[in-house]
Parts: sequence; C-alpha cells; structure tokens
Amino acid sequence: SLYLSTTHRMQFLLKSSISALYHTKWKDCISRLSVSTWSPLATAFNTRPGRKLNFGAAISNTGLFNLPELRSHEGFYELQNRAIQDSERLIAESQDPKRSRKMVAIFDELSDTLCKVADLAEFIRIADPRPDYAQAAEDACVSISGIVEKLNTDRNLYSALRNTVDNSDKFSTTLVDNHVSRLFLFDFEQCGIHLPEAQRQRVVHLNDTILQLGQRFMSGAVTPRIVSKNVIPESIREYFTVEGEHIVVSGVFGDSPNPLAREAAYKVFFCPDQQQEIIISELLRLRYELARTCGFPTYGHRALKASTAETPSMVMEFLNTLGGELKKHTDDDFKTMAEMKRSDSSFNTSLCPWDTAYYTQVAKRDWLQVGSSEFSPYLSLGSCMEGLNTLVNKLYGISFVNDPVETGEVWAEDIYKLAHVTGTRCSTDFAEVPSVLMEYFAADPRVLASFARHFQTQEKMPDDMLTRLCASKHLFAASEMQLQVFYSVLDQVYHGAHPLERSLVDTLAELQNKYYGIPHVPNSAFHLRFSHLVGYGAKYYSYLLSRAVASWIWYQYFEQEPLNRHSGERYRRECLAHGGGKPSRELVAQFLGKEVTPSNLVYSL
Repeated sequence: SLYLSTTHRMQFLLKSSISALYHTKWKDCISRLSVSTWSPLATAFNTRPGRKLNFGAAISNTGLFNLPELRSHEGFYELQNRAIQDSERLIAESQDPKRSRKMVAIFDELSDTLCKVADLAEFIRIADPRPDYAQAAEDACVSISGIVEKLNTDRNLYSALRNTVDNSDKFSTTLVDNHVSRLFLFDFEQCGIHLPEAQRQRVVHLNDTILQLGQRFMSGAVTPRIVSKNVIPESIREYFTVEGEHIVVSGVFGDSPNPLAREAAYKVFFCPDQQQEIIISELLRLRYELARTCGFPTYGHRALKASTAETPSMVMEFLNTLGGELKKHTDDDFKTMAEMKRSDSSFNTSLCPWDTAYYTQVAKRDWLQVGSSEFSPYLSLGSCMEGLNTLVNKLYGISFVNDPVETGEVWAEDIYKLAHVTGTRCSTDFAEVPSVLMEYFAADPRVLASFARHFQTQEKMPDDMLTRLCASKHLFAASEMQLQVFYSVLDQVYHGAHPLERSLVDTLAELQNKYYGIPHVPNSAFHLRFSHLVGYGAKYYSYLLSRAVASWIWYQYFEQEPLNRHSGERYRRECLAHGGGKPSRELVAQFLGKEVTPSNLVYSL
C-alpha cells in the first residue's frame, strides 16, 4: 500500500524516496520476453535486474542507498555522530528562551534526526550480508538507542514540552501541532518521567526487564521441539526430520495429508515448556506492574491510549459482538470440514485444531481448482507491478517509473528498488487499514482483469479462472476470522488485571472453548508459541479492527467502482494524508460519516 503524509514524526529510513528492497528469482523464460509486448515497467520487473555498463575510467560508487557516506561501512559512524551533534543542537534549542519556532517542530526534527539513522541501521543490520556493514549498522543502532533512552529520562526536555502543552506555546499552533505534542508527551510519560524518582527508576528497570524477557520468549516461541524417536509412531516417522535417535519438530505440519502426522506434530510442537511458561508469566506480571506504576488500571489500558478503540472495554465489546455474529457461519465451516475429514480418513473423525489449514487447502484445490501452476503464468511480477501502477494511477494520479540501481547502491545484483513516500507513526489499530484495503482491490475480479495476463502470450486470465481465484479468498473465511477473535480475546485477557483467576493454560482452554469452537487439546500450550503477545501486547485485535475499517471504506467508496478517481483522491486527502497528525478514531468517523462503534465495525465485516 502507499502511505502519503504531511508530517514526518517517525519517518522510515530517509527523507528521499529510497527503501523497500527485495530479492527476486525468476525463471529464464521470463527474461526472454520481448520488450515490445510489455510496458517498460513490466519489462523491468519481468527481467532479472542488471547493472549499467560503465565505460568510464573509474567506476563511480554512489554509496549504499545513494548515501555517499555509505561507500564504506565506516560511514555509519559518520551518520551516527552527525545525528548526535544535531540532536544536541536541537536539545539546546528547546531550552533556549529565544527559540524562533514552535516547540513541536523542534521535537519533530529531533525525532526524525534520530529515527532516520536508527531505522536505516536496523534494516541494514538485518538485511546486509556483509559482516563489516552489519556490525557497523548494529553499533549505530546501539548508539542511537542509548541516546533515545537518555532523552526519555531528560527532565529538562520533558518540562519544556510539558510547559507548551499545559500553557500553550509562544508561537501559534494548529490542531495537528497540539495532537502531535500530546503524543510526544505520552511517549515521555510511558517511561515514567513524570513520577517521583524512586518510581521512575522502577519504570526504567521494568521496561528493561520486559524487553529482555520479550526477546527470550520470542526466541523460545520458534525453537524446534526435539524428542526421542520413540515418541513418534514408526508408521509416520517419514514425515519428520530425524537426527540420530531424535526427531525434530519445527512446525504443525498443517499441509500434511496424513492426519496422524498432523496430530503428532501439533501435540509435540505445542506441548508445555516450563521455561517458556515462567518467562511469559513474568512478562505479563511485570507489564501489569508497569501499567499500575504509570497510573493505568491494566496494561491493556496503557497500550490502548490514543488508539482507535481507546479502551479495553471497547475492544471486548467489538470482539464479543463479532464472535456472536460469526458463530453460525463458523459452525457451518467446521461442519463442512468435519464431513471432509470423515470421507478422507478412517482415523479420528472429529475435527481438531490441526485439521483446519489442511482442509482449507484441499477445498481450494479440489472445489475451486486453485493451483499455483495454473495461475502463476498470469501473475508474473511484471504483470502485478503493472497492475499496481494502473491502480495507483487511476486512484491517485501516481505513476511508477523504473529507476535502475546504480553501482554501490545495493549489495547484490538481484535486488529491485521500490521507491516510496513513507508515512508517520499512527495507532497500531489503524496502521493496517491501507494494506488491508489493498487486499480488497487485489481480490476484485474487475481489478484483476485489468492486469492478469499470460507472461508469454499476453492472453488475459479467463473469466472462470478469475472467478475461482477470487472465490478462494473467501473460502472458510468465517472460521478463520473466528480464530483471530479467539487470539485477540486471549491477548486482552492476558493483559488485563493480575493475578489472573486461573493459570495461563487454563485461561487459554476456557477462552478457546468459548470463542473458537474447536476444543482445546489437553496438555497443549499454544500460548507459549504465540509470539505476538510480545510485539502486539494488548493490541492483537488491531488486525480485525483494521480489516473492519478497510471493509467499511471499500463498500462505501470503491465497491461500486473500484478505479474511481474521485473516491481515490478523497481517500488520499481525507484519510491517508493526515498520517499521524490526526487522532485515528476522529479521522475514521469523519471520513465515513459515522461514529466508530463496535456495532458499526462488526456490520462492516
């Protein structure tokens, strides 16, 4: 999706339009396409990326991402030192009685100065295979993070901002200025800077401990389970990875045709783990203590402040209402899957959690004949990029132009450069709206028909294939959404008041039986693999709420005419263009003409 913004509170990477880079691998036949049969954009993406031939005396190295400083990994130290110097200058400006601009502008620039280096470094730390660049990027991340932690506890900086929020700035401010100022202030206060010294130090300690526990839990959540070969029946060992006298289970085998293999993988992978249980229990307890120390009833209240939903009670009403509306449709889905299993297996014929992914896949294959080998020729990368180009051109008047990668700009030859304008940080439960809305366009046969063409013959995708492809996206959709309701409720309850009335696993079992429809499996502990508890603490519902808002926008503005320029321009200017400069609940209500209530959100879904 394309994010357009008028502010840059948390810009990603650089102010210029650099960024999303991704590797692509294509068969040789695609690279033999005739240029004359495709647009320049499609041709560029249907061909392996190449390098310009340089016949000059010397090859010019532009530097990573076109930054001259990054011709060498040592440039990261130059970037971080410049960011440190600039931040010190901005801090001094915020304390100057003779400052010549709004306080929020100073904070905005301070945030941008640090984030554009930190985010760039974080990406390179993960993506660049060269050890010297990766290490220099990691050093920059650590350095900038240390500065941010220091600023989060700078009382003089906090007082300067607090004074302008409470007593107004000496310069005229807008509603956007005031909103962003309050967001900056909230960030400060989440670190406990407004508390007495002892409590503030406790908040700092809690944040640090929670971060470490979260990292340990995330690592444990993806660690394969290693068990003795004797645990797995000999008849299904061929489905597993065998290492000596042990079997390694790294997932749930959701696509395996053997029901016993699926069952064994599920039970082994999700079996209880005492160390993981200790880690997540302590993390949830400390999050609750952190919230209480900062003046919130629960961690959920702290996490949802300034969100679209605003309160845990609003979230639970939304989830309960949605779950109730879905129940009949979910029961129908499960009944159909159970019938498929009975006709497919002589083993346990009751539907179990390890069956749903498999039978969804079977239904797509057998009922709708949706297979990648049939559809892929019509959806080459070039074709899809041309479709995206057509879509954003019709909606926003934007055109994509291929911009070849220069020498030194990236670290490998098989990388495309996708330039984009980045947006600002906004509430998590609104952030996914643009991308989910794009899924509606991608699943609409009218939009697909505008670009889905065979990469060799240019023949359009036949209508029956379009129909089957679009129908496959809705197959068993109710039960899938019901599963997301269950996950979201589990996340809310875990981040509610502590201590919980029951153990974590007993709470899991109770909520799964109530909100999903397929009973909890005894001696299984899914929550110990639920890594989203760390990154989306109390905000896992955000996907469902974003989908509800996106659905609402789709049916109100685009369902009748998906490529309508007037609707696209209105969506761009009234919804996207605000970035983080307007409260998301207010933005949605004004754009859609109705209040954001649980019933309205559920109705849209």
